[in-house]
Formats: sequence, C-alpha cells, structure tokens
Amino acid sequence: MRKSFRPLIAIPALLLAACQPPATENYAERAPEPQQRDAPMAPIDAPDTQRAIWSAAKQGERIVYGVPGQTPLLSLSCEEGDGESTVRITRFVTTDAEADAIMALIGNGHRARLPIEAVWNGQGWLWESNFPASLPDLDVFTGLRAVEATIPGAGTVVLNPSPLPARLVEQCRGDPVTDRSPE
Repeated sequence: MRKSFRPLIAIPALLLAACQPPATENYAERAPEPQQRDAPMAPIDAPDTQRAIWSAAKQGERIVYGVPGQTPLLSLSCEEGDGESTVRITRFVTTDAEADAIMALIGNGHRARLPIEAVWNGQGWLWESNFPASLPDLDVFTGLRAVEATIPGAGTVVLNPSPLPARLVEQCRGDPVTDRSPE
C-alpha cells in the first residue's frame, strides 16, 4: 500500500515546482524597490563671507576662497591637458549625486552662466566643472570688484575683491599678467 502512495505525493510536488516562473520573467515586479528620495537636498543659506579671502593653495596652480581656518567655499585652478588649458571651478558644498545645474556669476561688468555638475571627490559629491581658459565668460574673474556666484540649492557666495582670480585666469590663458593692485 505504501508503494502506490509515493507516486501520488511526487506528482503534486512536481506540479508545484513547475508553477515557479523562470528567473528572468517579471523581474521588475519581483525586484525590491530602489531607495529613492522624495526631493533634492534642502537648499542652504548663503555663507557669511565678510572675513573670507582668496589665498594660494600649497599645491599646483590653485587658489581657494574662504574664511581662514575653515573649509574653503570655492576654488579656482588651472589644469593643463590635451593642448588647451582649462580653469576648474569647485564649490565646496555637498550636493545630490550626479546633479547638474547652471552657476550664475555676476561681477566686474560681466554676467556668466556656466554649466556645473556634481562630482564625486572620494568623500562626497561637490559642484565642479572645467572650462576652457579662453572662454570669455571667465572674464567675470578678471576685475577688482566683488563677484556673486550662485548655484541653485548651494546658496550665493559673494567673492570679495582680490587680484588673485584675475592672475590665475590670465596665467592659465597664457596672457601676460597685468598689475591689478587696487588704486
């Protein structure tokens, strides 16, 4: 009697196993939901820049802007490569992964709108982009007046007057550096 009972148990088990879909069918329906944010990072207030200054960095052709002893707010650097020099602008504020924005620059009789993107620097996502040194929009840095740099969500940074940004841009372009001492 037991011998005839075993085949009856095996048949439902085989039928049940046949009901399982292959691994590739309905994958999207069976996959766990990816973690998504409801909104981008909250915007930050404009930092206080009354005591902020431009200073030369210890390595390379780079200048940083910020309050001494604190994390820099912005940097400009000259990068050489592929036959053309570029100016790299970095805004040191955390942003959303792989975000894109337009940075507005106003000052020294110029207005510029430059695309900027979130870049992973090994520790976090920061705003950063390279621009050809010959780009006329970089003339916004070549005067002796304050410049406002605005990135949506990253606030407006008022860049206090200094001859250092003009020197960096002109040297990166290969132009002779002119004396930009305040009169």
